[in-house]
Amino acid sequence: MSSQSSMDDNATPTIELPGFRFHPTEEELLEFYLKNMIYDKKLRYDIIGYRNIYHHDPWDLPGLSKIGEREWYFFVPRDRKHGSGGRPNRTTANGFWKATGSDRKIVSLSDPKRIIGLKKTLVFYKGRAPRGCKTDWVMNEYRLPDGCSLPKDIVLCKVYRKATSLKVLEQRAAMEEGLKAIKNISPSSPLSSMETISFCSPKEAQVPPPQMFFKKENEEEQEQETMAEKKRCLQLPLGSEKLPELQMPKVLSDWTQDQFWTQLNSPWFQNLTTYANILNF
Repeated sequence: MSSQSSMDDNATPTIELPGFRFHPTEEELLEFYLKNMIYDKKLRYDIIGYRNIYHHDPWDLPGLSKIGEREWYFFVPRDRKHGSGGRPNRTTANGFWKATGSDRKIVSLSDPKRIIGLKKTLVFYKGRAPRGCKTDWVMNEYRLPDGCSLPKDIVLCKVYRKATSLKVLEQRAAMEEGLKAIKNISPSSPLSSMETISFCSPKEAQVPPPQMFFKKENEEEQEQETMAEKKRCLQLPLGSEKLPELQMPKVLSDWTQDQFWTQLNSPWFQNLTTYANILNF
């Protein structure tokens, strides 16, 4: 363990290989890098460093990695809470790593039936469990299959920052601007937010300026003129004079005096005169 602690404390200089890009596959990480590290097989180039990343926050890890541009790799000892069979301790000074989902099996490309390792995905949260603020820092933890007797309990971790959408970035910028605006308001001047309040009496506050009187009078005159025009439009053509009564033709009270009926004069019609006088239409 002394050799491991010395490897953790001493920083190894960055490897400079022109044109070299480190993008290994999951099978290469498990079968070559992790397995050789566990069985103490030295490699020609010490590309992946050994470090307990849980002593650091994720935003400090890129500067502690030996190689990497957007992805940073580390050999990490499994620090368990309660002995060898307990749950690994993944807490840092300012947060914790939380696993998402179940472990995924990694199989060999040449032999799909052979399981070569397991992959666990974790997300970093600021604060303390169970509460915390989720960040965009993600880690993939690779380990050899369970049940194997290994000389060292070491895992290989790939740390990277998840790509953030433009909408989320705009929301963060708006929140930061709002916080800055709140901080810029000085608490020493409580009347700063009351500058627009007038301290006059209610009567003075209700009295409008002289210009408002003239404006109201003009508006009232315009309303009266419009009402008068509406009344004129609704008046009848003859004005207020009454219409002459309709002259109806006078009906003869005695219908037997008509020339037509005199020609047909007979004793039978003379007897109907009395009934005609009674009807009087």
